[in-house]
Amino acid sequence: MTNDKLHLVPEMSEIWQQTLNWQPTAQQQVQFQQLYELILEGNRQLNLTRITDPQEFWEKHLWDSLRGIAPLLSSPSSTYPPVGERSRTTSPSLIDIGTGAGFPGIPTAIALPHWTVSLLDSTRKKMTFLEKMLSALALTNTKTLTGRVEEIGQQNQHRQNYDVALVRAVATASVCAEYTLPLLKPNGLAIIYRGNWTEEETTTLQNAVKQLGGVIEAIAQFTTPVSTSIRHYLYLRKVATTPVKFPRATGVPVQKPLS
Repeated sequence: MTNDKLHLVPEMSEIWQQTLNWQPTAQQQVQFQQLYELILEGNRQLNLTRITDPQEFWEKHLWDSLRGIAPLLSSPSSTYPPVGERSRTTSPSLIDIGTGAGFPGIPTAIALPHWTVSLLDSTRKKMTFLEKMLSALALTNTKTLTGRVEEIGQQNQHRQNYDVALVRAVATASVCAEYTLPLLKPNGLAIIYRGNWTEEETTTLQNAVKQLGGVIEAIAQFTTPVSTSIRHYLYLRKVATTPVKFPRATGVPVQKPLS
């Protein structure tokens, strides 16, 4: 193990509060530190992330993950209005598509302990590692799914089953829309994490989202608090039933993106 394991993820309480109107509890801060150490350990076998400096980890993995779900953090008791239609007795559900090393899903699960979080990825080796990591973090509100989102999105137990769907650094925005919207309940929310963004991309995305039964609810631009780089977060609301042909077969959304 490198000396990095001895480094502490910065608390950044003031920045959390200023940028997200939220800050982690002492227990959540401990979990963030544990997550960092587990990722460093897993990196030796799996090459999970090139981001290993503790401050960079805080900004690019923790802060970025939670900046995307800021509207949910403002109501941590899980009453963020409106999410998908659900019974009052059940926890709201969230799926992280293409979770990779567990981002943004695991920081989200730590920050929203009353939500049920599913981590989806097609790489079995990574998912096996994530299962061990979830156990070490004692995250009982989180589970893993191994598979392709195009297939998952056509399965009855997942289609129209989630209040919120997250996708970060996976594909173009219109492809991400096709991945997320079929999985959402009526009125559910898709959150797509992007770097740069243009008006031209908005027009293309609007056309794609309309075909999938959604609308663009908001596009938030933010400057990261340490490296001052630009990030965008796209919020898509599901307003109609997604046609049964979506998502299309594995590989087709990427090869022929909706426009």
